[in-house]
Amino acid sequence: MSDIDSDKWLVTMKFEMDSMCSNQVWTLVDPPKDVRPVGCKWVYKRKLRANGEVTVFNTKLVAKGYTQQLRIDFEETYYQYPWPSPFGYYLP
Repeated sequence: MSDIDSDKWLVTMKFEMDSMCSNQVWTLVDPPKDVRPVGCKWVYKRKLRANGEVTVFNTKLVAKGYTQQLRIDFEETYYQYPWPSPFGYYLP
Protein backbone atom coordinates (compact mmCIF):
# COMPACT_ATOMS: atom_id res chain seq x y z
CA MET A 1 0.00 0.00 0.00
CA SER A 2 1.54 3.29 -1.08
CA ASP A 3 -0.84 5.75 0.61
CA ILE A 4 0.69 8.30 2.98
CA ASP A 5 -1.66 7.00 5.71
CA SER A 6 -0.93 3.31 5.07
CA ASP A 7 -0.10 2.67 8.74
CA LYS A 8 -3.56 3.92 9.76
CA TRP A 9 -5.27 1.83 7.06
CA LEU A 10 -3.42 -1.29 8.24
CA VAL A 11 -4.57 -0.68 11.82
CA THR A 12 -8.21 -0.36 10.74
CA MET A 13 -7.93 -3.46 8.52
CA LYS A 14 -6.56 -5.47 11.44
CA PHE A 15 -9.36 -4.17 13.67
CA GLU A 16 -11.96 -5.20 11.05
CA MET A 17 -10.46 -8.70 10.71
CA ASP A 18 -10.26 -9.14 14.50
CA SER A 19 -13.88 -8.02 14.78
CA MET A 20 -15.02 -10.52 12.15
CA CYS A 21 -13.08 -13.33 13.84
CA SER A 22 -14.42 -12.56 17.32
CA ASN A 23 -17.99 -12.37 15.95
CA GLN A 24 -17.50 -15.68 14.10
CA VAL A 25 -18.58 -14.13 10.80
CA TRP A 26 -17.46 -17.12 8.77
CA THR A 27 -16.35 -20.70 9.07
CA LEU A 28 -13.31 -21.69 7.06
CA VAL A 29 -14.06 -24.74 4.89
CA ASP A 30 -12.58 -26.37 1.81
CA PRO A 31 -14.84 -25.59 -1.18
CA PRO A 32 -16.08 -28.44 -3.39
CA LYS A 33 -14.10 -28.91 -6.61
CA ASP A 34 -16.93 -27.67 -8.86
CA VAL A 35 -17.49 -24.42 -6.92
CA ARG A 36 -15.78 -21.12 -7.68
CA PRO A 37 -15.53 -19.07 -4.46
CA VAL A 38 -16.60 -15.43 -4.55
CA GLY A 39 -13.59 -13.19 -3.99
CA CYS A 40 -13.36 -10.15 -1.76
CA LYS A 41 -11.66 -6.77 -1.65
CA TRP A 42 -11.04 -3.95 0.80
CA VAL A 43 -12.96 -0.68 0.51
CA TYR A 44 -11.42 2.41 2.11
CA LYS A 45 -13.07 5.67 3.16
CA ARG A 46 -11.88 8.75 5.00
CA LYS A 47 -14.41 10.71 7.04
CA LEU A 48 -13.64 14.42 7.03
CA ARG A 49 -14.57 17.43 9.11
CA ALA A 50 -15.87 20.57 7.42
CA ASN A 51 -12.32 21.96 7.32
CA GLY A 52 -11.02 18.88 5.47
CA GLU A 53 -9.27 17.30 8.44
CA VAL A 54 -9.48 13.49 8.51
CA THR A 55 -11.34 12.27 11.60
CA VAL A 56 -11.91 8.57 10.89
CA PHE A 57 -10.38 5.92 8.63
CA ASN A 58 -12.97 3.27 7.69
CA THR A 59 -12.26 -0.05 6.01
CA LYS A 60 -14.67 -2.80 5.00
CA LEU A 61 -14.05 -6.21 3.51
CA VAL A 62 -16.68 -6.75 0.81
CA ALA A 63 -17.58 -9.66 -1.47
CA LYS A 64 -17.08 -9.37 -5.23
CA GLY A 65 -20.64 -10.43 -6.00
CA TYR A 66 -20.34 -9.09 -9.54
CA THR A 67 -18.14 -12.09 -10.44
CA GLN A 68 -21.00 -14.55 -10.05
CA GLN A 69 -22.71 -16.09 -13.06
CA LEU A 70 -26.45 -16.68 -13.13
CA ARG A 71 -27.40 -20.38 -12.87
CA ILE A 72 -23.74 -21.37 -12.39
CA ASP A 73 -22.57 -20.05 -9.04
CA PHE A 74 -25.25 -17.50 -8.24
CA GLU A 75 -28.05 -19.41 -6.52
CA GLU A 76 -25.91 -21.36 -4.05
CA THR A 77 -23.89 -18.46 -2.65
CA TYR A 78 -24.29 -17.37 0.95
CA TYR A 79 -23.92 -13.71 1.87
CA GLN A 80 -23.04 -12.39 5.29
CA TYR A 81 -25.43 -9.94 6.94
CA PRO A 82 -23.75 -6.55 7.49
CA TRP A 83 -24.90 -6.56 11.13
CA PRO A 84 -25.12 -9.24 13.86
CA SER A 85 -27.97 -11.61 13.09
CA PRO A 86 -29.35 -14.77 14.70
CA PHE A 87 -29.32 -16.31 11.21
CA GLY A 88 -25.69 -15.43 10.41
CA TYR A 89 -25.95 -15.90 6.64
CA TYR A 90 -28.39 -14.98 3.90
CA LEU A 91 -29.18 -17.12 0.89
CA PRO A 92 -30.60 -15.12 -2.02
